[in-house]
Amino acid sequence: TDVCPLVPVANISMEETAEWSIKLAKRVGETTDIPVYLYGAAQPDTNRKVLSIIRGGEYEGFFEKIKKPEWKPDFGPAVYNARKGATTIGARDFLIAYNINLNTKSTRIANRIAFDVRETGRVKREGNPYTGKIVTDANGESVREPGACKAVQAVGWFIDEYDVAQVSANLTNFNITPIHIFFDEVQKSSIDRGVRITGSELVGLIPLQAMLDAGKHYLQKQGRSLGVSDAELIHIAVKSLGLDELAPFDPNKKIIEYSLKSSDDERLINLTAKELANETASESMAPGGGSVAAYCGALGVSLATMVANLSANKPGWEDKVEMFSDWAVKGQAMKRDLLFLVDEDTRSFNGIIDAIRMPKDTAEDKAARAEAIEKASQYAAEIPYQVMQKAYEAKDLLQAMLDMGNKPSITDAGVGALCCLTAIEGAYMNVRVNTKDLKDKEFAQELNTASSALYKQAKEVFGAITDQVHSNIV
Repeated sequence: TDVCPLVPVANISMEETAEWSIKLAKRVGETTDIPVYLYGAAQPDTNRKVLSIIRGGEYEGFFEKIKKPEWKPDFGPAVYNARKGATTIGARDFLIAYNINLNTKSTRIANRIAFDVRETGRVKREGNPYTGKIVTDANGESVREPGACKAVQAVGWFIDEYDVAQVSANLTNFNITPIHIFFDEVQKSSIDRGVRITGSELVGLIPLQAMLDAGKHYLQKQGRSLGVSDAELIHIAVKSLGLDELAPFDPNKKIIEYSLKSSDDERLINLTAKELANETASESMAPGGGSVAAYCGALGVSLATMVANLSANKPGWEDKVEMFSDWAVKGQAMKRDLLFLVDEDTRSFNGIIDAIRMPKDTAEDKAARAEAIEKASQYAAEIPYQVMQKAYEAKDLLQAMLDMGNKPSITDAGVGALCCLTAIEGAYMNVRVNTKDLKDKEFAQELNTASSALYKQAKEVFGAITDQVHSNIV
């Protein structure tokens, strides 16, 4: 049977992924009578980690291989069933299958570029690097000259469909060699060989982080601020890598995190401003003040981030680009967190409604329902407190933009401060109302005390910022 890799995408470590793959392998071995071999990060035996080594001998040789003690399966029977076969289950990093198109039909040139950049490089030769005698070591093995990119497998070939040669690659660990570094290395080699890149394509999916990193890389090369939205970073990456040369690039289909998202995950923040206002004004109880408070905070941080980006792009301030870019990046992170909380506040409210609707026919039903209501209500109180914390984090960004940012934009920073304070006060109201009827009085008291202190501090800090804005308007 085929290989089954488990790949950490987000919010999980390789170690945790390996643990899950071991559990899966154990279950497959116990329930299907198929021999199962662990590989990659899930395999503790260093001699059996590499998939190609496990597969060595191919189908025909496996009848004898499985009988050897050193090749006993990790799970399942040590008997080869010609019909069921065997399988490998493991954990590995995300593999990016990636092709770069060249303005040539020459497979020879494409192969030479591939050899320049792939980890294994090419064999070393005497004299002519392509036709000279192969250099060998003391054991008679060919000596190799490594390529520019680690964790990269690559080959050159001709694609009839596109009528061009390609460098076709597997990036086996994009944390070691990111897609943009590989692209740049292929570009260097291409120029040296008199050809150029015309575009590229992804075969399958790519992690969001790989695209964001690529966008930041090319913005940095342009001397621009990196503190832009994820959508802008993805757009820059697509255009810089030429990912839309052969077909439109749809992030929702090509980026793995986006392809897995439910349409309900970001229902509110995907609405237009008009649609959100209309939804809020409807007879539905959600979205309510909690979601609107979070959105106010997101708008406040967005204004501060705008000032940072305007300042980074101001003529004559080229020496300050990195500083303002760093502030803008922080602002984007805060904005992202607050936008998440816009929908999360509504989801937490819906969680209470779902708990209330639970059956209450028996004593057990009533106890389970009461526990679910309490748990959902506690979470609904925690969310607005998170809004308070995130909105309060904007204080340093706002103060920095007021002190050092583009002077014509000081009122934008002032409005941003007012939005953040509104978010904090609105969220504070929701903390208080959501803790009022909690059964766990200790939990309620702790949350009320913390939120009250934060609210009082916020009034002073953001009040001072707005006072400074008023005093600077001349």
